[in-house]
Amino acid sequence: MHVPDGFINAPVSAVAGVVAAGAVAVSLRGARKELDEKVAPLAGLVAAFVFAVQMLNFPVAAGTSGHLLGGALAAILVGPWTGVLCIAVVLLMQGVLFADGGLTALGVNITVMGVVTVVTAHFLFRGLRLVLPRTRGGVTAATFVAALVSVPASAAAFTLVYAVGGTTDVPIGKVLTAMLGVHVLIGVGEAAITALTVGAVLAVRPDLVHGARGLTAPLKLRVDGELVDAAPAEAPAAPAPKSTKKVWIGGVVTALVLAGVVSFYASQSPDGLEKVAADQGIDAKAEEYEHATADSPLADYGVRGVDSARLSGGLAGVIGVGLTLAVGTGAFWAVRHRRRTAETGARV
Repeated sequence: MHVPDGFINAPVSAVAGVVAAGAVAVSLRGARKELDEKVAPLAGLVAAFVFAVQMLNFPVAAGTSGHLLGGALAAILVGPWTGVLCIAVVLLMQGVLFADGGLTALGVNITVMGVVTVVTAHFLFRGLRLVLPRTRGGVTAATFVAALVSVPASAAAFTLVYAVGGTTDVPIGKVLTAMLGVHVLIGVGEAAITALTVGAVLAVRPDLVHGARGLTAPLKLRVDGELVDAAPAEAPAAPAPKSTKKVWIGGVVTALVLAGVVSFYASQSPDGLEKVAADQGIDAKAEEYEHATADSPLADYGVRGVDSARLSGGLAGVIGVGLTLAVGTGAFWAVRHRRRTAETGARV
């Protein structure tokens, strides 16, 4: 759902840029509380994984494809504040290096694909956790529903932005109907990918899933016919923190394989927004805009000068994963360092 230049006019794009910048600034402060010794090493990996999976367009209808947005996945794995930052890093790398998503529309994309998906998924996930069993199955079910709903919510948000600042005169009712129709289908794919990924991490290291903290329900005892929480047993000595090295290595290898190999077999059909834009005439003025980084050596997810399509796309994917991992990890460690500095100053 990467919005290109030319879909939204300059004033609304500027406002969206301010909103996105504000969301990132607030998320930077909020992420300091989330980026503990477990989350910090994995946040950059989550961004790289989202980048890789976004290259895997899957068919959803005749002539239409979809791809992961990733907001729900990031929010549940590393927390909502860090999740917004993860998606912002991915969108920045895609726009600057791969000419995917307009640079003037970067604020629109961060707001619609990042903020809306993360906020929707986070609050829906938390609400479902209150009513579903406090088990791995309950977490996975909440993940599925939250991810599913986050995609049409993003589509609705784009329609709202387009209603205010669209560059073509298209009936908004038709745009909304078309966007929701195709993105509900894409949401099913998003939900499946997100639930499978979260479920896989839960199976090996549930302590690394931010949304699964407090997974085990307290022991209940029946007293005078009523269920009450049992008194907690004396806490044993805290075990040494488990290393995240194996999970990190496994995640990096998986992302590299997906972007470098599996991406070659992704659907070549236009994604949901591209299809709706072509059918409804939203893209009528987009051709007037040339992407600012169209001459990038990695534009359109290929390496300039490499003739083999398979090799070119695979190399671009590997480079993209590596750069996203490096930029994301560096940014998150910097935020983590500021948290530790603040904590040290507070103790002094």
